[in-house]
Amino acid sequence: MAMATHLLRNGSTFWLRRTKPIALSRCLHLTSCLDKKVAFNLSDIGEGIREVTVKEWFVKVGDTVEQFDNLCEVQSDKASVTITSRYDGKITKIFHSIDELALVGKPLLEFEVADEEEDNDDTSSDSSSSSSSSSESDVEKQQAAADGGRIITPATPAVRRLAKEHQLDLAKVTPTGKNGRVLKGDVLEFLGQVPPGTNVPHPSNVAKQTAASAPVAVASASPPPKVAPADRVEVLKGVRKAMLKSMSESLKIPHFAYSDEIDMSKLIQFRTQLQAAAAEQGVPKLTFMPFCIKAASIALSKYPIVNSSLDLASESIVYKGSHNISVAIDTPQGLVVPNIKNCQAKNIIEIAKDLNALVERGRTGSLTPADFADGTFSLSNIGIVGGTYTHPCIMAPQVAIGAMGRTKAVPRFNDRDEVIKAHIMSVSWSADHRVIDGVTMASFSNVWKQHLEQPALFMLH
Repeated sequence: MAMATHLLRNGSTFWLRRTKPIALSRCLHLTSCLDKKVAFNLSDIGEGIREVTVKEWFVKVGDTVEQFDNLCEVQSDKASVTITSRYDGKITKIFHSIDELALVGKPLLEFEVADEEEDNDDTSSDSSSSSSSSSESDVEKQQAAADGGRIITPATPAVRRLAKEHQLDLAKVTPTGKNGRVLKGDVLEFLGQVPPGTNVPHPSNVAKQTAASAPVAVASASPPPKVAPADRVEVLKGVRKAMLKSMSESLKIPHFAYSDEIDMSKLIQFRTQLQAAAAEQGVPKLTFMPFCIKAASIALSKYPIVNSSLDLASESIVYKGSHNISVAIDTPQGLVVPNIKNCQAKNIIEIAKDLNALVERGRTGSLTPADFADGTFSLSNIGIVGGTYTHPCIMAPQVAIGAMGRTKAVPRFNDRDEVIKAHIMSVSWSADHRVIDGVTMASFSNVWKQHLEQPALFMLH
């Protein structure tokens, strides 16, 4: 038998004429080229993933599997995916061990499949032979249709057996296999046992369907495509350019946050009583902001470290004598933060006049560099926009900032446990934790809160 194999491979014709046919048949069955093995490649699982880690194998060499049987579980940097089989056959080789990397498009396993299920697209010879067999199959189908004969749908015996069990005509099933072959998944999808779209059509089928649907596509009028708006590039300038620089410096500061609630009910009544006197002194509308600024100045006098700056070069703290309180103002050019100078020496009406002047200059774009210089502490009123809580960013070289939220009417209990209507405003503080600790910031906030909840205390300053 070994000699017969040798003579076959070396083209001996003399021996072939004198050898019995049965011996020749045995020699041919020993030829390795008739092994029907298919490499199972790792397909693209989306999200731009190019490699995965094999976490678990559900099969081993020698196992027999069917289509849609679980083969292994792989892990990408985004998700875990279970890989299922596309073939009915026997596993002859596993290319990767657990925790090894597997590349998309490279073999995971090797299958030994039946002749009817062989679907190897890796070599040019297979592609050419499949093209010729496809052409021959199409010719046979056309001849059979012309002669009124039966059209045979390509399918494996296992698929035909499955269709017979369900009394299903394979001609009614949309094929996704190579050259129009009906796969097991196609039958299961037709029967509703797997979700629609589970089976991806083979490229040879996609080409045929595209060619067949081309005339219809040309005939039907497609709607004009929607043009997406173009991107716009804008160079930073003015306020936005200054904000880029200041906020970049701000985020270098280790922020500490502290929040509290203020009962503004008494201050609302107190402000109403002062409206007429304020109008006589040149303040037509007295807002809550002058009260918040003056209360902050009083608290800064008790806790001067909140009105300081940090000198990193000399590792020292600079305590500021003046209370130049910066106030965030919304202008047509953007949010700006000028400051009111020497608040410690001014009363509420004087602070209100300075604040109104800054707001007017901001709206007309006439603020000067002197309006922004030498700020020592900041307040921001986000409540006029509608927010409740925030986490404001400290403006270097300052070490603290406060932001007031919207005042809301809510139910509260009084001293006699009666439910009353209360006007509550939230405040959020941010402090430089390199300089200010939590107890200091809380104590500062309590002094500020005390003056707003008991506005008669302003008469002492």
